[in-house]
Formats: sequence, structure tokens, C-alpha cells
Amino acid sequence: MVDLGLLLSWFPYIFLLFFTILFFFYNKCSSSSTSILPKSYPLIGSTFALLANRDRHNQWATEILTVCPTNTYVLRYFGGCMVFTAYPENVKHIVKSHFSNYPKGGVLKDILSDFFGKGIVTADGDSWKFQRQILSHEFNPMSLRKYVEEVVKVEIFDRLIPVLLMTAEKNSELDLQDILLRFAFDNICKISFGYDPSYLSPSLEKKEFAVAFEDANRITGERIGQAIPLAWKLERFLNIGSGKILKQATITIREFLRKIIRQKKLKLKKISSLETNDDLLSRIIKDYNLDEDFLIDIAINFILGGQDTTSAALTWFFWLVSSNPGVEKEILKEINQIAEEPGYDDIKDMVYIHASLCESMRLYPPVPVESKEAASDDILPDGTIIKKGMMVLYSSYAMGRMANLWGSDWNEFKPERWLERDNVTGKLSFVGKDSYTYPIFHAGPRICLGKEMAFLQMKMIAVEVLRRFLVVPIANGIDFAPVFVSHVISQMKGGFLVKIKKRTS
Repeated sequence: MVDLGLLLSWFPYIFLLFFTILFFFYNKCSSSSTSILPKSYPLIGSTFALLANRDRHNQWATEILTVCPTNTYVLRYFGGCMVFTAYPENVKHIVKSHFSNYPKGGVLKDILSDFFGKGIVTADGDSWKFQRQILSHEFNPMSLRKYVEEVVKVEIFDRLIPVLLMTAEKNSELDLQDILLRFAFDNICKISFGYDPSYLSPSLEKKEFAVAFEDANRITGERIGQAIPLAWKLERFLNIGSGKILKQATITIREFLRKIIRQKKLKLKKISSLETNDDLLSRIIKDYNLDEDFLIDIAINFILGGQDTTSAALTWFFWLVSSNPGVEKEILKEINQIAEEPGYDDIKDMVYIHASLCESMRLYPPVPVESKEAASDDILPDGTIIKKGMMVLYSSYAMGRMANLWGSDWNEFKPERWLERDNVTGKLSFVGKDSYTYPIFHAGPRICLGKEMAFLQMKMIAVEVLRRFLVVPIANGIDFAPVFVSHVISQMKGGFLVKIKKRTS
């Protein structure tokens, strides 16, 4: 029997084969060209180049933007065109100065809504403002302190450290990327709706709810990476292939959350109005009369925002630190200056680890590209003409690799570029970059609300892991470098295999 899903996945390539033959002579005439800019043909634009680079689109976009005068390029493809930019003034224009003209747009919503629903990631206008207002109350200093003391510490000492210690004692291998993802999933579920999935455990068993999240996230990301959306749209319409898997995963997730929400509603009816609620969902249910499906959307978006981004950032951080002994030495020096059981203030004030995390995310941002859609015609500060309905993307990945923004040593892992030493006291202080040059946590009105929470979690994990263990990558050869892949959230291709060794001093 013919696998219809497989046939549909190949359809765009079969369709374009005709154009490959038709424009053979264009290729022949320009075969000696050394230009980095992709070739563009009538009707199909640079679709061939887009397809050829679908597995390395961040790296490809960076190569193109590097040679463009204002680090901006208009890419034409079959069915439309989009603008890529790594120019800070353009970014500021898009996310702040002309914020209302650059919503998420219909194209991205069509891709994301099957999983993300109407949550804050896809929302625009009043819905986005309302959700942001709700969530903004969760990120005050008191909540952050409680998060560190009661959630992160427990997960680190009761689960993460024991798993790493067991691995060290057995001298076995471990996929640290998977461990960090499991850690983040447990944390965000606890703070989101007071549920502990126990995804990080010595057995490392799969849990239905967590696996459904992974499947839904992966398939949604793959949709973004497809140059021609016809295949996934047909799979969704016919309920086959990835469309069927995504539908089933989403049902599993939503029904699980629906059950949690109904349990919380019953509990809230029984408790005193003066009693505190320890999770986000309970507080929202108590304070707002919201539809069940909308509550589910909010929960899904909150989990996604807090899980993959921090685990991705830490994966690359540990690889970079393990590859740079000088940086590791400075981190250990800072760790040795604080208490054995650091509290909220100790973690918050650690500047060298903070700088190291910023430097790691500069090179390997958790969300490497952000997409908008022009609501009306516009002109960017560098003169690029924008037409209504055009996709406009700014690349954090590319911006972190621009010599004109970071200097000729942009490819070096140097936390010191974020630090300044006082000439009198000798004390180091952190010096941040503007969010339009370094849009890792986005910028403008949509800047990430969970930025401080993410830093606190990452710094605490870094402290407690590095003070106890050496993270030793299992590399294939002396020049081995992991491959950066992403569609929504970045990952290390094939995972991050390591050995964990106990520090002797």
C-alpha cells in the first residue's frame, strides 16, 4: 500500500522538479558565481536555495545578511517574499516604533494555532494585552524569590544532583540536553498549575503528558521549517502523517489540562478566599472568569515559554564552558565566594555567571528568529520597502554573529565583553546591551516577562552543577562542534552526550 503521508511530504519537491529543468540554463550560466546571495528565478524566486538550506536556515540566513550593506535581505520564493534583518534600527522599528503594524499575522497563527491555540505567543491586539496583564503580576520580586526557594531548589537537590551523581558513580553516558529539558518541564508545570510530572527521575521514563508536549512542539516546529506549506496542510486536512500525530498529542495535552482545571475549580469552591494559591492557574481561575479552553491555551503557552528556552540555553552554556577552561575557572572562583547554600540574593548578584549565560545565548539563542507580518505598507529605517502582508523576520542568531555589532572576535566565547571592572575597588559589574542589538528576550512591548525568572533558574543550576561536577562532552574528534538546529526553539542536533565526573576539590 502507498504511504500517502510520505507521498505528500515529497509532493513539493516533485512539483519543483519541473522548474529545476526549466531553469537549467540559468544554473549553468551562473555556475561559476561565488556570490553568497541565493539565485532568484522568475515565478519561484529563491525557492531552490530555501529548500537546499532547510536544515541550516539560521546559518544560511547569517551568511546572506553578513554580506548585505545593512544586514537586511528581501528573499523571494514560490508564493511570496519575506524580509530578513539583523539591523538594530530595523528591529527597533518593527518591535517598538511601529509595533502595531507588525503583529504575529495570519501565516504564523495558521502554523501555531493547532497547538498554541489563542495563547499569548500567537495573540495580537486586546487578547495579547489582556494575557500579558494577567501574567505580568506573576513576575514580582516576591514570586521570584519563592520560585527559587521552593521550586528550583527542590528540583535541583532532590532530582538533578542525584541523577548526575548516579551517572558519575557508574561512569556512564548521559544526554544532558534531555536531562535539562526534563528538569525545566517539572519546574514549569509546578509553577504553572501545581502539578509535578516527575519527568526528571533516575529511571528517565517517558510520561504521556510530557511526550505529547514534545511531539506537538516538534511537529509545530517542523511546519515552520517547510518552505512550501502544502504538504503539512494536506496532512492536517486528511488527518494523516504528522497531522494525525499532532492532533492526537494536542488532544492528550488539552484533556489532561482540562481535568486539572476542573479539579482546581472544585478545590477553590471549598477553600477560604483568604487562603493563598501556590500556582499560576489557580490564581487566574480565582481572579478571572475565563472560558476553559482559553485557560488551557494560557497554560500551554506558559509551559512552552518556560521549558524549552531555559533548557536550550543551558545546553549550549554547559558545552561552551566545558570547551573553555579559562571561563570555567572564573565561574568556579565566583562560586567559591558565595555560601554553600546560596539564597535568592546570592544568585541574583552573581555577575560572571550572568555574563557567561548572556554570551552563550548571543552565540546560540534559544529562539533564533522572530517573525512578524506587516499590517500595512511601510519603509524600514534602512530603506527596505515593506508591502502589506509581507513576512518580516529579525534573526537573533545572525545578530550575535555580526562583526559590526560585536567586533572581529564575535566568534569567541568571551563573557568579559559583558563586564566592567571598577578601577578603585576592582569589583566587576555587568553591562548589558540594548534589546535591539541583543533581542534574545525579544524587545519592545512584547519583551519576555520571564527574563528574570529564567536567569535565576539558569544561574542556580549552573552554580550547583559546576561546583560539584565536571561536564565532559563525548566528542567525535578534536575539532568536533555540535550542530545548531531549530524551527521554533534551538536544540543541539542528536542531543548533548556527556560524562559526569565529580570534582576532587
